[in-house]
Amino acid sequence: MKAYIVGVGMTKFEKPETRDWQYWDMVKEAGTAALTDASVAYEDIEQAAVGYCFQASTAGQRAVYELGLTGIPVYNVNNNCATGSTALMMARQFVEGGAGDCVLALGFEKMARGSLGGGGSDGGAGDFKTSPVARHYGIMAAAHGFEMTPPTAQIFGNAAREHMERYGTTEAQLAAVAAKNHRHSAGNPYAQFQDPYTVDEVLAAKPIHRPLTRLQCSPTSDGAAAAVVVSERFVEQHGLGDRAVGIAAQAMTTDTGASFASGTCIDAVGLPMSREAARQVYEKAGIGAEDLDVIELHDCFSINELLTYEALGLCGEGESGALVESGATTHGGRWVVNPSGGLISKGHPLGATGIAQAAELTWQLRGEAGPRQVPDARTGLAHNIGLGGAAVVTLLRR
Repeated sequence: MKAYIVGVGMTKFEKPETRDWQYWDMVKEAGTAALTDASVAYEDIEQAAVGYCFQASTAGQRAVYELGLTGIPVYNVNNNCATGSTALMMARQFVEGGAGDCVLALGFEKMARGSLGGGGSDGGAGDFKTSPVARHYGIMAAAHGFEMTPPTAQIFGNAAREHMERYGTTEAQLAAVAAKNHRHSAGNPYAQFQDPYTVDEVLAAKPIHRPLTRLQCSPTSDGAAAAVVVSERFVEQHGLGDRAVGIAAQAMTTDTGASFASGTCIDAVGLPMSREAARQVYEKAGIGAEDLDVIELHDCFSINELLTYEALGLCGEGESGALVESGATTHGGRWVVNPSGGLISKGHPLGATGIAQAAELTWQLRGEAGPRQVPDARTGLAHNIGLGGAAVVTLLRR
C-alpha cells in the first residue's frame, strides 16, 4: 500500500526562550496547520508518531492532547538528530503495513541556549565514558585529541580538517555552504535566521572549532513540525489527489564497521551510513542523483553538507568543495540544496528537523514555496542524520 503526505505544517523555528511557549503549544500550532492543510480532522487520525529528544517519557501524549483526546496509540520516538525523520518513517510504515489509513507524524523540541554537549539526548557535557556516542568520540580523541570546544562542533570540525588535508578542500569552500544556505533562508518566513552573509562574512565570524565559524554551525532552536501521512485509499476517498505527495522510497541505516574501521571523523560522523541509505533509496525508486530536482539535507555543520554531496552521489569523493563553489547546488544550478536555509540557517530543533525537511519538500513539489520555489520540481530528497547513529533518506515525488 502506497503512502502519501497530504498535509504539512510547522512553527517558525526560534532561538530558545524567544517566545513564551511550551512544547505542547508548538505541537498544537504545527499539528493544526498540517491537519488544515490536509483538510482532515484530528478525529481522522488513527495513530501518531511523535519525536523529541529533550523531554520526559510520554511527552508525545502531552503534546498531541492539545489536538484532541481520542485515545489513539501515540509512539514516542527518540533517535538523536534523526528523530523527526524516524517518526515520519514510522508513520509511513503504519500506512504501508495496513495499521492505519491516516497517521500523524510530529516532531518538536524545546531546547536550552548554548551548544549541544556530546552525550546525546541528555545534553551531556562531554562525559564520553557513559555517552551512547562514546565510540564515535573515542575515534576523534584517538586521531585528534580532545580540545575544550563544543563536542559536536569538534567532531565535525575535525572531519572538516581531514577533508581539507585529504582533498585540498578550502575554508572558503566550507564557508560557501553556509553563505548559500543563509542566502536561501532570506525567503523562508519559518527560518530562525533570515539575514544573508557573504563568504567573507562567514569566514570572519566567531571561530567555534577550526575551521568552523559560528555561521557554519546549526543553532539550538525551539520549534515543531507535522505531517499527515495517508494511504492511497484515503487519498481517493477524500479527494486529496491535488494535495498528495508520494513517499516513493525511504531507508534508514545505522552504523556498521565502516563507521569506525578507518579511524576518521569523516566516517564516524556518518558518511558510510548516509551513502548506504541513499543507495537503498535509489535502488528502490529506480533512479539516481541525476534525477533529483530539490534536496533538503542535514547540514548541521557546513562540512556535513559537503560530505552528504558525496554520499548522495552528487559528485565524486573529494569533489564536494568544488561542487558548492561552482554554484551547482543553488538556484540556477543542477540541484537546489537546502532551499529552506537548511539546519544552519532555518534552525535545528532536533525532533522537528526531519519533518520540517519533508514539509519544505512538500511545498516545493506542490509549487507552494514562494520566493524560494524551485521551478518545475517533481522529485525531492530529504537526508537526516543523527550521531549514535541513524541516517534516514526519503524520496518524495509529486
